[in-house]
Amino acid sequence: MKRFAALFNALDATTKTGEKTAALTQYFRTAPEADRVWTIALLSGRRPKRAVNATELRTWAAEAAGVPLWLFEESYNVAGDLAETIARLLPLPTHETDPSLDATIRALIALTGRHEAERRAFVSASWAALGPDERFLFNKLLTGGFRMGVSRGLMTRALAQATGVEEAVMAHRLMGDWDPARTRFADLTQEGGSEGAARPYPFALASPLEAAPESLGPATDWLAEWKWDGIRGQIIARSGAFAIWSRGEDLITDRFPEFAPLQDHLPPGTVLDGEIVAWGGTAPLPFADLQKRIGRKTVPKKLLAEAPGHFLAYDLLESDGIDLRDTPLAQRRVRLEALLAALPPGLPLSPSPVALGDWTALTSLRAGARDRMAEGLMLKRLSSPYHTGRKRGDWWKWKLDPFTVDAVMLYAQAGHGRRANLFTDFTFAVRDGNDLVPFTKAYSGLTDAEFAEITRWVGKHTLERFGPVRRVVPELVFEIGFEGIQASPRHKSGIALRFPRMLRWRQDKAVDEIDTLDGLRDLLRQVSGAADVPADEGRTGALPPDPQDI
Repeated sequence: MKRFAALFNALDATTKTGEKTAALTQYFRTAPEADRVWTIALLSGRRPKRAVNATELRTWAAEAAGVPLWLFEESYNVAGDLAETIARLLPLPTHETDPSLDATIRALIALTGRHEAERRAFVSASWAALGPDERFLFNKLLTGGFRMGVSRGLMTRALAQATGVEEAVMAHRLMGDWDPARTRFADLTQEGGSEGAARPYPFALASPLEAAPESLGPATDWLAEWKWDGIRGQIIARSGAFAIWSRGEDLITDRFPEFAPLQDHLPPGTVLDGEIVAWGGTAPLPFADLQKRIGRKTVPKKLLAEAPGHFLAYDLLESDGIDLRDTPLAQRRVRLEALLAALPPGLPLSPSPVALGDWTALTSLRAGARDRMAEGLMLKRLSSPYHTGRKRGDWWKWKLDPFTVDAVMLYAQAGHGRRANLFTDFTFAVRDGNDLVPFTKAYSGLTDAEFAEITRWVGKHTLERFGPVRRVVPELVFEIGFEGIQASPRHKSGIALRFPRMLRWRQDKAVDEIDTLDGLRDLLRQVSGAADVPADEGRTGALPPDPQDI
């Protein structure tokens, strides 16, 4: 753990990409191989399941530190991070040991399902034997909140430098649903390693277009297609393997059984990139219909019938076993359409429509995106290869402006990490007659200076406390931006927003000028096409706050 802690400290001490890359490269060259595998897994988002819950950790740590639980909780509210709070409050170790990262994580995995006494004994013994830095990282692994401030692309670059493998090749080898507990370092870094037959390619990503499209040059150099509001995915059809992967590298083949017939019709050695949507027969259904299936391991027949999956393909990455990613998009698209045209009708697979034209025509087309259940347009340079990750210049997402609503803050909660001393997480309400109804939470979009000013205001205008949450005077108005809206029986308002964030602090508006719940219901009707959105009949007031609203 000491070597891993030294890496963490080196990464945390700099913001320079070159220094981070050098530290990672040296680690991947010298660390024990099993530790390297777990480090790759952690930086790829593969974290061990939590064997201990936060309540247990708080109780055990308070007793080990010899402080009352209320004092531990107050310390946690100030620090804003459970792992750091525990590491700072515990006494210095009586004796230090240096277990490997591999041994530590395997021991944590083995704790799952054990009796509380066993789990507490192991955690307490580890706290007593680890140095301060190692103890902090041990706590991070316990809480499941592990972050190292390193992007996956940077990690891949360092790993490529450490092994001498081309970066794009390394990125591909790291894809797939590999298990760090059963994977060797060579399996990840050498040809023919883990999950080869069903392994997806790294997804090409687009950058947001913030300038006028004319800045991209002639429109004839670009292909436009709808930016669908679904699940980005790849279909892998290779000899002996058929798989469907999400962009998050989740294997979702079993969650979309309607795609199973494709393995009988797609030529072996085919990899498609596209969007999984809920299908209404000729066009996508609202994302809310697809969302009912997300997270389910098995899908009931009723839901399969109500929201059948469909794959809108917009790229061909592999054909006849040949990697086409370096082929220009224009050629890949021609081959994709020829391949799909040769398939029998009735399959849940079709090409995503594309458009060519001048910028005026494409601007007009983009304006109707929501009528197509899309978020805007994608602009892709016809000569572009299929990049690994995000490379600015060739792929752009030209999204519609967000929906907006003016709302008042009802609750405030402190942030985490460097914003632990600032109130940054807010719950907002709209008017419903004479009542204020909480309807969403947002925590991004403002500057640190604005958060600091709001924090000072919260300190002077707190009405009640609910643990770390403050109920405040309903006075501060904010413009909230969001990408979508849907009905939600889980919320008192009956409404849930997609990707809410604060666009600006409306210091020019008073609380009696905020928007209404009826206005949001009208928007929901427009977006969903529903004839009626029932008013909430079960709201019981704002105290104590609904956990869904906080």
